[in-house]
Amino acid sequence: MPKTPLHILFLAAEARPFISAGGLGEVAISLPQALRNLSLPQDVRLVIPLHGKIRKEDFNLRPLAEFSVRRGEEKIPARTFKTRVGNLPVYLIAGPPIPDSPDASLYQPDAALDGEKFAFFSLAALELARQLRWKPDIVHANDWHTAPAIYALGLRRSADSFYRKTATLLGLHNLPYLGVGAGPALNAYGLPPAGETSPLPWWARNMPLPLGLLTADHIVAVSPGYAQEILTPEFGAGLHEFLNRRSPDISGILNGIDTQSWNPENDPLIAARFSTDTLTHRRRNKAALQNEFRLPPADDVPLLAMVTRMDHQKGVDLAIEALRQTTDQKWQVILLGSGDPVLEEAARQLERDLPDRVRAAITYNKPLSHRIFAGADALLIPSRYEPCGLTQMIAMRYGCVPIARATGGLRDTIRDYLQRPDSTGFLFADPSPVGLEGAIRRALAVYGQAHNWRGLQRRGMKEDFSWERSARQYMKLYRRLSAAAQHPGG
Repeated sequence: MPKTPLHILFLAAEARPFISAGGLGEVAISLPQALRNLSLPQDVRLVIPLHGKIRKEDFNLRPLAEFSVRRGEEKIPARTFKTRVGNLPVYLIAGPPIPDSPDASLYQPDAALDGEKFAFFSLAALELARQLRWKPDIVHANDWHTAPAIYALGLRRSADSFYRKTATLLGLHNLPYLGVGAGPALNAYGLPPAGETSPLPWWARNMPLPLGLLTADHIVAVSPGYAQEILTPEFGAGLHEFLNRRSPDISGILNGIDTQSWNPENDPLIAARFSTDTLTHRRRNKAALQNEFRLPPADDVPLLAMVTRMDHQKGVDLAIEALRQTTDQKWQVILLGSGDPVLEEAARQLERDLPDRVRAAITYNKPLSHRIFAGADALLIPSRYEPCGLTQMIAMRYGCVPIARATGGLRDTIRDYLQRPDSTGFLFADPSPVGLEGAIRRALAVYGQAHNWRGLQRRGMKEDFSWERSARQYMKLYRRLSAAAQHPGG
C-alpha cells in the first residue's frame, strides 16, 4: 500500500453537528472521520456553507481566509472559517449568496432559489484549496448542491496547473433531486449549459447534478443496489440511458452508521443496555416504551414501529393502509416522524381510529428514536425507493427486526427470512399496501416462534455496518482514480 496519504477535499451542503436534514449530513461527517481513522490516515478536509443557523451555535469558528469568486464582471467576496470535529478539519464558507439569517432554511423548496448559493459555494470551495496552497488529489462532491465544483473542474482542469492532476468523484445520494432551475445561476458564474453534442438529454443540460454526472471521473451511489437501479427507467429520473453509457464509471458503496452513538451495550438513552449475549434484558426497553406511550404492557404482543421522514418516498401511506388491513392480528405500533402534513394527519387519524394499539409521535426526536429502536420488536420501512437507508442498519444493531421494501440499500443490507438461512429481516417487492401486509403477516408468524425470532435478532446485531468498512472501499477507489489522474492514458 502507498505510504503517502491522499489529500481529499470533501464538499457537502450539510454536515452534523453543524446542520443536518438527513442522511447526507451524517455521511459528510462520518466518512471523512473514518478516512482519517484508517491505519494510514488520509488528509481529508470537509467544506460546508456557513448557513445562518450555524451562526447561532458556538462551534469555535476561527477566521481563515478572504478572497472573491467571479460572477460575470462582478467579484463576490467570500470569507472562510475553520474549526475541527475531533481530528477532522472543517472549513465553512460565508458570502452574500449564503443567507446569514438564523431563520433561513437549509434548503429552499425551489432549487432556482438555491442555485445562486450553491454555485457560489462550490466555486469558493475550490478557490479555498488554492488559497491554502493545499492541492487535492481527490475532490469528492455530493448531490446537486456541490456538483457545480465537479462541472467547473471538468471545464477548466486541463488548463489549470493547480487542479490538473486532481481526480473528481460525485456522490449520489438521491438522484431525483437534479437542481432543476439552478441553470441561470450556473451560467452567471461561468458554468454554461452542456453543448448540443452532449450525451445528456436536452432538458438536463443546464442542471447541476446532470452536469456533474457528465464530467465526474467517477460516480458513487450510496449502495450497490441503488447503483444498479439508477440505470433503469423506474429509478433513473429520466437519465437512465445517459447513465448506462457511463456505467463503467459508476460504483455503489454502502453508507455506514456511527457504531459508537448507536450501540445498545452502552447507550445512555435507553432503559436497559444489552448485547447478543444478554438479549433478554431488551424486554425492559419494550416495557418502558409501552409505559411511555401508555400502550397496554404485553410482552407477547409484537410492538412495531416506524421512524422516518413523513414523505411519499418513505411509503408512510403504505404502512398506514397495511396496518388497517391487519387488525385481525395482535400488534401495537408507534409512528415517529414529521414532514408532509397530509401524512402526519393520516398517522394521527390511525391513532384516533385504533387508540388501544396505535401511537403517532409527530416530531423529530433523536433520543426517542434510540428508545424505539431498543424497545420495538420490528421496524416498518416500506420505501418506494431508498438509495441507502440508515434506519434498517440501526434497527438491526438494536435487535429490532426490519420489515422493508426490497429496493436500493434496503435490499443490500437485509436478508429475507424465506430466502436465506442467515436471514436478518423480511422483504417485500411490490410497493403497495398488499405487499407490505404480506410481509407484516410473515413477520408476526415468526414472532410467535421465539427461537427463530431470537436468531433473526442476533444475526442482525452481528452485522458490520461500520464506517470503517465503507472507508476502506472508498480508499481503494480514491487510489485508483488518483493514479489515473497522475498518469492519464497510462
